[in-house]
Amino acid sequence: MILFQSILEALESLATNKLRSGLTIIGIVIGVAAVISIVSIGRGAENTITGSIQGIGTNLLFVFRGGAEEVRNPKPITLGDANAIADPFQAPSIEGVAPVLNGSVSISFGGESTKTSLEGVTPIYSQVRNLTVSEGEFIREEHLLERASVVLLGSEVAKRLFGQSEGLVGATVHIEGQPFRVLGILESKGGSGFGNQDDRILVPLTTVQTRLLHRPTRDQVDMLAIQAVNANAVADASEEIAQILRARHRTKVGADDFTILSQQDFLDTARTITSVLTIFLGGIAAISLLVGGIGIMNIMLVSVTERTREIGLRKALGARRADILVQFLTESSLLSMFGGLIGIGLGALIAQIVQRIAEAQNTPIHPSIGLDTVLLATLFSTAVGLFFGLYPANRAASLEPVEALRYE
Repeated sequence: MILFQSILEALESLATNKLRSGLTIIGIVIGVAAVISIVSIGRGAENTITGSIQGIGTNLLFVFRGGAEEVRNPKPITLGDANAIADPFQAPSIEGVAPVLNGSVSISFGGESTKTSLEGVTPIYSQVRNLTVSEGEFIREEHLLERASVVLLGSEVAKRLFGQSEGLVGATVHIEGQPFRVLGILESKGGSGFGNQDDRILVPLTTVQTRLLHRPTRDQVDMLAIQAVNANAVADASEEIAQILRARHRTKVGADDFTILSQQDFLDTARTITSVLTIFLGGIAAISLLVGGIGIMNIMLVSVTERTREIGLRKALGARRADILVQFLTESSLLSMFGGLIGIGLGALIAQIVQRIAEAQNTPIHPSIGLDTVLLATLFSTAVGLFFGLYPANRAASLEPVEALRYE
């Protein structure tokens, strides 16, 4: 009952100075809104990135050139390595191996030209990377044998060149000035840990080797995309790959000149980066809560000065030190709590606005406002009010009745 009475008196006191109370609350509103929006957007970005990486498959491994720092002149990854790893007798845990050549090229049609990522691939690449075409067909063995001038377009590339991503099979585009026939259009996958999967083109590996990208040796490739038989076999597949490459490259354990990455490695890296950024930005946003708390302390000190005679009168009528202390702490806590509640709503609104902007830019982010974030923001804002209201409340409670009544 005493607490309820204190809340009513605090509300009445704050209502007598509506403008001052409102301006005081703004600092807390801005701080809580910043924390809520940044944390929710950070979580949404993390979910988007990890979801995209998971979409490429749960049983994938990637092999790149280069490993331990002390290893000089690492041997390149070659087609011979790919064939050895694809041998079921040497690597029974592996389902498929897709060698890849990567590069950046200029592709044009009519008066339109754009830069995009190029991947030289083999037919098994569609199986390993779980790719499908929305129209047309994927690269076949005869395209490799003939070094055919055919290309598969990502949906973003198709839209930039043609303004559409349908009805384009058979059209002729120019890659680095050379004519290529559109074989098909890749089904849209969106962005991921490997960049925008729709902003790329696929060309037969042999065609890329002879006409578009040049490497020191003919059978050198930039990467091997490897599919394990299932998700549980990823660890065994990684060990089999390592043993085969160590034997072929004649390297010792601990001095590998290659790197094997699994999907989990990419997921862990993505989560670490987004979490660190979210915490860093959230910490910066939380500083504004401290600024708001200082504002509350400043206003409460002014309030103590203005209400010195009132405090003296209350004490003369029998009010205890604890009663005065609770009264002023209640006022500061209500200020910060109201600011926290308004800030939560504003933060959610900001997160929704960012989501709409991201969707308009074809980069979907779905902010995630968890109950833990809301509770943390509310409790933290209330704690700020209590902490910064403690000194003014203690000062008010320490006033002597006689001196307070004589105050002008």
